[in-house]
Amino acid sequence: MKKIRKILLYTVITIILVVVIAVSYITLALPNVGAPEDIKVELTSQRIARGEYLANHVNMCMDCHSKRDWSKPVGAISASSLGGGGNVFDASEGFPGKVPVPNITPYKLKDWTDGEIFRAITTGERKDGSAIFPLMPWPYFSKMDREDVYSVIAYLRTLKPIKVDYARGVLDFPLNILVHTMPQKATLSKLPSPADTIKYGEYIVRSAACMQCHTQDKQGKPKAGLEFAGGHEFKIDGKPVYSANITPDKNTGIGSWSREAFVERFKSFTDSSKKLNPAAAKLVTVMPWYDYSGMTESDLKSVYAYLRTIKAIHNKVIN
Repeated sequence: MKKIRKILLYTVITIILVVVIAVSYITLALPNVGAPEDIKVELTSQRIARGEYLANHVNMCMDCHSKRDWSKPVGAISASSLGGGGNVFDASEGFPGKVPVPNITPYKLKDWTDGEIFRAITTGERKDGSAIFPLMPWPYFSKMDREDVYSVIAYLRTLKPIKVDYARGVLDFPLNILVHTMPQKATLSKLPSPADTIKYGEYIVRSAACMQCHTQDKQGKPKAGLEFAGGHEFKIDGKPVYSANITPDKNTGIGSWSREAFVERFKSFTDSSKKLNPAAAKLVTVMPWYDYSGMTESDLKSVYAYLRTIKAIHNKVIN
C-alpha cells in the first residue's frame, strides 16, 4: 500500500512539475515570431493617402481605435478621438476578459520603431514582446501586401497625438496563458491588379477581415463549412445580435442582390448626418456601415465579385 501511495505521490508531483514547466515556457518564452525588422517607412503623400484609406475604410483600424459618436444616426467616428482608443471589450459583450482598445496615435507610438509597428500589425507581437489577442484581426493583416502595411504605418505617424493612456487588457483563464501561443510569423502576399476583380476582391475581403465577423466560431476558431454564412454572435447592451449571411445563397444570403444594390447598400451610409428611414433606424447592428461606405465603388464591386464566387451556404440569420 505504501509503495502504491509513493507511486501516486510521485506521479502527481511529476504532473504538477510538467504543468509548471509548460506554463512557464509558454508565458516566458512565447510569443517568439522573431525580432522586428530594421525598416524605416518613408512618409510619402502617396503612402499616407493609401494608409488613410485602408485604416479608415478597409482594415478598420480607426473603427476600433477611436470612439464612435452615437448621437449620429450611423455612429460615425468622433473626429477628435481618431486613433485615441478607449473602447472596451468585456463580459457585457460576451468577451472573455476586459480589454481597453489602446491609443495608436504618435503619443503612444513615438517610441516604437516602424519595424515594431510592422511586427505588431502582421504577427500579433507588441514592442515589449507580449501577445496581442486576435480580437485585433492581425491574422488577416498578416497576409496583406508589404507596401500596404507600410502605408498604414505612414498614416498612423501623421495622426494628431492624443495624450491618453489605458491599462493593459486582462484575459480570463485559460486565455491569459493560451494567448502567448497565438502570434505567428506573417505570410505576406502581393496586391493583385484591380483589373482582376475577383482576386482583388478577395484581397480586400481578407484585409477587411470580413470572414472573422461573418462566420460562426467555436473557441475562437471559425467553424469549417460555415465561412461567411453569418450567425456570429455579438452583444449590444447585453442582447445578442448576429452577423449576416453574405454567401451567394439566394434565400438566406446575398445571392439575389444585384451588384448595384450591393454597392448602394454601403453608399447609403455615406452621410453621417443623414437620418435613417424608420425601418433602418430600428436595425441594431455592429456593422460599421459609415466607415465601409468610404470604400471606393470599384473596390465594392470587386468585393461583390469575389463574394459571388464563394460557396453558397443556406443559413438563415434572424435578428
